[in-house]
Amino acid sequence: MLQQVVATALPEAKPMLALHSKEDAEAFVAKLKSEGYDYVRFEFSDMAGLSRGKTIPIGHVAHYMVKGLNLYGGTVALDSYSIPVRNSGYNEERNYTDCVLILDSDTLSPVPWLQKTGRVMCDSMWYDGEAQLAAPRVLLKKMLQVAAELGFAVKSGHEYEFYALDEETREPLYTGQPIFATARTHQFEAIDDLIRVLGKEGIDIITYNVEHGPGQIEINYSAVDGVDAADRAFVFKGTVKEYLRKRGILATFMTKPYKGLSGSCSHFHISLLDVESGGNAFFDPNAEHGMSQTCRSFVQGVLDHMPAAMAIWNPTPNCYRRIRPRTYAPSNVSWGVEDRSASVRIKASGDESTHIEVRVPSAMSNPYLVASSTLAAGLMGIADKRELMETASGPKEDDERFQKLPTEIGEALDALEQDAALRNALGEEFIRVYLAMKRQEAARLRDEIPQAEIDEYFELY
Repeated sequence: MLQQVVATALPEAKPMLALHSKEDAEAFVAKLKSEGYDYVRFEFSDMAGLSRGKTIPIGHVAHYMVKGLNLYGGTVALDSYSIPVRNSGYNEERNYTDCVLILDSDTLSPVPWLQKTGRVMCDSMWYDGEAQLAAPRVLLKKMLQVAAELGFAVKSGHEYEFYALDEETREPLYTGQPIFATARTHQFEAIDDLIRVLGKEGIDIITYNVEHGPGQIEINYSAVDGVDAADRAFVFKGTVKEYLRKRGILATFMTKPYKGLSGSCSHFHISLLDVESGGNAFFDPNAEHGMSQTCRSFVQGVLDHMPAAMAIWNPTPNCYRRIRPRTYAPSNVSWGVEDRSASVRIKASGDESTHIEVRVPSAMSNPYLVASSTLAAGLMGIADKRELMETASGPKEDDERFQKLPTEIGEALDALEQDAALRNALGEEFIRVYLAMKRQEAARLRDEIPQAEIDEYFELY
């Protein structure tokens, strides 16, 4: 029965998007006025996870809620250099037409470093009412809809590392490898102020510290339910870059900015909740490590589709430079209990907090897409009643029995293209845009001449 539900639900799920009524729009504007806003940023995530959108004076917000905010419809299909992606179905095929943004009024939060300015997350649809199913937030809503049809709610959280540099010199804020050094954590007032700014945006910070690389920082926040988790990650990344720039600090989530130094990751934490009971579907107090059969099948589903998901979790050529021995960046299809060398780490707390941590995604990954692909793979594992493969003792990266993950973007894109089940789950509309975009980016960057090659060959030969 479950397999039939998934087979039907995955390709057919389409989030229903609708414009707001005049009454709802007027009520929302009244709320904006009561909270002191003069401007609202209509924001949505492009495929790279960057914020795109428009800023609207409060006097025009109601109009755009009722009619929709017009925006170039191919914005979600612009590559990392904002070049329209050919053969994506979103650009020349539609004569470069507009789409409309639909704000989610529940996502209102302040932009603390701007005067009287708030932000809202948006979804996008074409003027004929069809949702843009390649849009990352819309895609995640689709996967959450499928999970709900199977009786599950989703709780998740993303944790990021990033490098902080002096904006003028482009040098890291500090040197050495002072991981967890308390004095370094509080050496720069702007970082402490950033934590307060994130709190004002409703992001519940639970820990922050300096990391292993010079100038590298990690800030963690609590997990939440549904699409809110990815919204929180989206706001977090944008805030780190935009606010610190105001303070003379350049923050970069580039996965591997320095040769021989730590890469920046985005570990993804997820559990399923039983909709009827509200309990953690991953936890069984009577099972080994407290892992329920649902958890074990979910993990195996993630492992089954991990080579293909690499193209989404590590979306640029630079991401694959992070995967190096002894760097806690997993390089094979593996799992382990509280094991940092494994691709999937089981956080076996022995209680309702039991969850899994997918350690493969890079800091450049899009939180909506990481959540969507992980959820799709895991739900297929549940549907197929997959039995969890054997793990092993010792560091997983040293164990040759485990399948190696792709080591460059082209290999990963091929794996995604060949994984019919994951393609079907995520939908051909998304897959078409994503593959066309990433192949276009990779081809363009492949034609560039790296400085290392110039240094190596130019003068000598």
